[in-house]
Amino acid sequence: MWAEESIFYQIYPLGFTGAPFENDGQPSHRILKVLDWIGHLKKLGITAVYFGPVFESDTHGYNTRDYYRIDTRLGTNEDFAAVTRALHENGIRVVLDGVFNHCGRGFGPFMDVLSRRWESPYKDWFNISFEGNSPYNDGLWYEGWEGNYDLVKLNLRNPAVADHLIGAVMNWIDTYDIDGLRLDVAYCLDDDFIRRLRWETDQKKKDFYLIGEMLHGDYNRKIGPGMLHSCTNYECYKGLHSSFNSMNMFEICHSLMRQFGTDPWCLYTGRHLLTFADNHDVTRAATILSNKKHLPLLYAMAFGMPGIPCVYYGSEWGMEGDKRNGDPSLRPFVEEPRWNGLTDFISALARAKAGSRALNYGGFKSMVLTNRQCVYLREAEGERVFVAINADSEPYTAHFDAGCGRAVDLITGKDHDFGGGSLMPPYSAAFWLCER
Repeated sequence: MWAEESIFYQIYPLGFTGAPFENDGQPSHRILKVLDWIGHLKKLGITAVYFGPVFESDTHGYNTRDYYRIDTRLGTNEDFAAVTRALHENGIRVVLDGVFNHCGRGFGPFMDVLSRRWESPYKDWFNISFEGNSPYNDGLWYEGWEGNYDLVKLNLRNPAVADHLIGAVMNWIDTYDIDGLRLDVAYCLDDDFIRRLRWETDQKKKDFYLIGEMLHGDYNRKIGPGMLHSCTNYECYKGLHSSFNSMNMFEICHSLMRQFGTDPWCLYTGRHLLTFADNHDVTRAATILSNKKHLPLLYAMAFGMPGIPCVYYGSEWGMEGDKRNGDPSLRPFVEEPRWNGLTDFISALARAKAGSRALNYGGFKSMVLTNRQCVYLREAEGERVFVAINADSEPYTAHFDAGCGRAVDLITGKDHDFGGGSLMPPYSAAFWLCER
């Protein structure tokens, strides 16, 4: 499917556009700012944009008030339709955040329950006890997601709730022609709801793509036939920065072998998980890395490993942000795009991956592995690409049987000779495409 050959770009719209945290109800057209970034996205090599929450919410977007209306702080439904239309005209797909596990306290059906209580036709849309109380002193208890009572847990086993949410998705496809969803906290979602969502979207738009947010455990619980197409690869997210900070390439490479290797017991061989260096929930890569010279190498690893790479807005030029300073520090307003050496490098990585069957569909085979260096093979349909990383400050010569004499580096376009060993300069990365 299209996503398997894509380069994703994540935007957290409320922060990106400088919207106020509290929903003040004041109409704005901030989302149109995305139109000014399309040239930057194309130059970077982006082929799909994943938007964080865009629908009417109480504050941060994940406490939805109205699944059918664009957040007033961002603009109108017509504004967002213009944005998605322009992205599509420029060959960029659109993926939205589907926040279906919970809603906000401002969600109409929940407000009706607070007002009418037992008389509300929506009382079974949530997990409620009228004999308890909430931290908001509502005179009733309800389940909040992981103890967060601004996030009201939805009862996805109720057909009326599923109808409402899936009806919204059908509306998003009709109105914005969206191409897929990233499902928030997919690990919490009811499996029957996921199956119905997959079936309904398959009928509506045959190449519609579903990506779930998964943090831990076996991702196969939620992905596969009739379920999600893909999920976030948090295991390798951690391995990426940790391997560089500890100068231990064994960590990330062992995760990749476990996930995508050639042995029958490997967990996700043939699957395309969403790969990321950072996102709206975690410390930025430029902040968490102890050696800033490793930042381009981390992105080379992310683009070279099996998966669908996703770049978080601002990180392409090395923006910093620390989770310890709160979520707003990770989701800042950005006036205009910047371009520097890191951006150039990520753009080159995107071009390399876009044109390579091996980098899009190949498996994983480790060829050279030390604490500070790794070389691994990606191979598909007769195309062979070696991803080579040297995280050391000293040059390194890698000796391995490449099965060919010469190659071209897909990142730089330079020729490479495997004879006598492969020289890897300090702090370097290469994607060596073997000559046929």
